[in-house]
Amino acid sequence: MFIYKGVRAIYTKIALVFHHLVTWLLLYSNNIQFKQFSTSGIPYLSVSRDGWFSIDQNFRMHNGNMGNPIGRPQRCVFTVGKGASLSIGKNVGLSSTALVAHQSITIGDNVKIGAGVCIYDTDFHALDAKFRMASVTDFKNKKCKEVIIEDNVFIGAHATILKGVRIGENSIVGACAVVTKEIPPNEIWGGNPAIFIKKLINDEESIC
Repeated sequence: MFIYKGVRAIYTKIALVFHHLVTWLLLYSNNIQFKQFSTSGIPYLSVSRDGWFSIDQNFRMHNGNMGNPIGRPQRCVFTVGKGASLSIGKNVGLSSTALVAHQSITIGDNVKIGAGVCIYDTDFHALDAKFRMASVTDFKNKKCKEVIIEDNVFIGAHATILKGVRIGENSIVGACAVVTKEIPPNEIWGGNPAIFIKKLINDEESIC
């Protein structure tokens, strides 16, 4: 057991160095503006040539189950479409998260995003069935609207944030919630669709 743990610790250290190097090269080659970051695993990146993706300092992410093994492991997905923007603030942490920007996603400072969270600023497809019959008209007629996550927000595991949503500072989104409308600051929301649960109070006790 002691030998196994020792070998595993050495493997983990080597793997993390490799993951950081490959991720650095991916960020640089995709013309992403980034500062200090740490990563376990390697994310999936798809950034349009005229898309904008910026990451501020002290960014932390887990891809797969090496760094945060709490179920449904996958790589983080960052997709920035033509003319779209994705901005991540200071001291943001996320695990196995999908961020898909076809217009604009802005994430503030000190935001914590749980494992398996999906944030989309697009419907991906047209709502009118006749437009969905051809890929060109389907894409042209999809609806997009910016998503804004303000400072100090905590989004629980496997939640989904849909287009046009703004989450106010300090608010909490419960695990597996589906957020379809604006959440004011300092509130807890949960459910599908997400609804108001209660106001946050200073030194609020854990709701786990």
